[in-house]
Amino acid sequence: MTETKSRSPEYRMAAGAIGGLREALFHDAFAYRPMPPLPGDGPLIRRLPRRMREKAVWTPHALVVLLALVVFLVGFNRTGYPIAELLAVFPALAVAMTLVRPVGAFWVSLLATPLTAFFGGDGWPWGPTTFLAHLVVLVVVAARTRPRTGAWMWGLTLLLGTFMENLVWRPGTTTVGMALTSAFALLVVAMVQIRREAEREVTVQRSVTAVERDRRTLLEERTTIARELHDVVAHHMSVVAIQAEAAPYRVENPPPELEQAFVTIRENAVAALTELRRVLGVVRAEDYQAPDAPQPTLAQLDRLLANVREAGLETEKTITGAVRELPQGVELSAYRIIQEALSNSLRHAPGAGAKVEIGYVLGGLGLRIVNGPPTGPVKPSPGAGHGITGMRERVAMLNGDMTAETTREGGYEITAFIPVQAGTEPQSPSQSPSSSSSSSRGESQGQGGTGGVRLGKTDRSDRSDQTKHTTQMDQVEQAGRA
Repeated sequence: MTETKSRSPEYRMAAGAIGGLREALFHDAFAYRPMPPLPGDGPLIRRLPRRMREKAVWTPHALVVLLALVVFLVGFNRTGYPIAELLAVFPALAVAMTLVRPVGAFWVSLLATPLTAFFGGDGWPWGPTTFLAHLVVLVVVAARTRPRTGAWMWGLTLLLGTFMENLVWRPGTTTVGMALTSAFALLVVAMVQIRREAEREVTVQRSVTAVERDRRTLLEERTTIARELHDVVAHHMSVVAIQAEAAPYRVENPPPELEQAFVTIRENAVAALTELRRVLGVVRAEDYQAPDAPQPTLAQLDRLLANVREAGLETEKTITGAVRELPQGVELSAYRIIQEALSNSLRHAPGAGAKVEIGYVLGGLGLRIVNGPPTGPVKPSPGAGHGITGMRERVAMLNGDMTAETTREGGYEITAFIPVQAGTEPQSPSQSPSSSSSSSRGESQGQGGTGGVRLGKTDRSDRSDQTKHTTQMDQVEQAGRA
């Protein structure tokens, strides 16, 4: 049985450093990695004319090629020896290689330095040609890679210069200048890279935050809609349960099958109310309190417009078509859409006027709320866009369509169409659900509504059954109010 010896921290640090060096400068050193063009939406390029933008994105490439040409001309004019003129090609080639093979360009520049210094008489160890070429290579390669790669290149450059100055018979003092100049240049490049990476992370984080904020706003709006529609749905289900309970008393000697059918309807309605309360309890906030007043409808629109006028927004109301009573969910959603649109006009268009148009058409209800351009200073609003989300959710819940866009005059316009099926509309405005509920209750208790049948006319005269029936209806009403 062999025991695995634990490595010391120094060993692991050295192994990690060697692995980083291998990954940065030796792994696929001569791989083809072309330099990408600049983004066309940069802060400087986007200010240029459109024709110049297509060429301005290649500015770094042109600059690198120009520096390669300068390096070649400097090395070519240093001396008249043919071999020196030939060796001037290598530093220029290393600069040009940074466009396609950046790490390979560093190795070419590093190996060309002793050759140019020894055979070309350019200076020892760094002459004007090799100094400029190697400095350009370090900056370009560091800008195209990571700061750690730039640190490794600077270390190898310093090692080569120290070796050439101290272990070769020709003395020189240019390594210190190369080390200081390249360190400063690489430090600037690293700072730019770190800042660019930080800005990129901030941009990504802002995008994620914006997406999460939109999702949270969407959930909050859906929760609000669910709370508001709870009273509407619960009221209708309560009416169904009460009418199903009272229906057998309206018919003399009903068959057992009919009685059982009404019992089943009532049980299903009560079960639906129970499930509705349970679901609402999940989405209800801890500090939520059920409203005491009924949910608003389009009948209360004049009061809303009066309040808006008092707040400083001049409004005009136009109604087209035959006004009729619509389902409570449609009435509530239409009222909330108009309310939110007028609130946005007050917030984002101070001093402007607004128009509210309501169209009763055969297939549903059309809404149009438009305001003019602001005439006063607009204060920043951190919640901009949340109201539009709530409107869209209400319209989408009712299978409608909605558009929200700016007008040519500089204002804002919201249009919505909510379809209403003919079978879902109330038959007459006088037969509201509340009146139906009260009449059903009165008939079931034997108080006699219009056209109703008193319990005294039936053969159901058992006092205990009547008391039990009344108690059950009270329980249903309490469940509907909850």
